[in-house]
Amino acid sequence: MGFEEIAGSEFVLEADLSEPGVAERILEALAGPADVVLCDAAPKLTGIRDRDRAQEEELLLAVEGLVTQLLRPGGDLLVKVLESPEARAVERRLGGRFERAKALRPAASRQGSSERYLLARGLRAGGS
Repeated sequence: MGFEEIAGSEFVLEADLSEPGVAERILEALAGPADVVLCDAAPKLTGIRDRDRAQEEELLLAVEGLVTQLLRPGGDLLVKVLESPEARAVERRLGGRFERAKALRPAASRQGSSERYLLARGLRAGGS
C-alpha cells in the first residue's frame, strides 16, 4: 500500500500497529515522543459482525498499548473508534489516562456509520 505525498507533510513510517518493535521504530523516526497522535486506522471490514468487532478491538488494543510509549506527557490523542461494547471499554481506559477525554461524531460521517472519534487531551505523566 502506498501513500501520495501531501505538500508540507513528511511520511514517517508504514507499519502494522500490532507488530513487535513498532513503537521503537516510530519513536526513532520521530526522534522522540510526539505532541499529538492522530489515528484514523480501521480494520478492513468483512461484513461479518463478530469478526469485524474482533478486528476493531484488536486494533484499539494495539493503539492503547502504543499511546503512552509514543506521546509525551501532556500530549493529545485523536483516535477513530467504531461503536461496540469492546470499543467503549477501550475508550474508558484510554480516556482515563488523560486530563480530558470526549467522544465525538463528525458531521461528515455517513448516516448509519458507527464511526466516532475519541479526543483525549493532556496525557497524564506515567500514562495513568
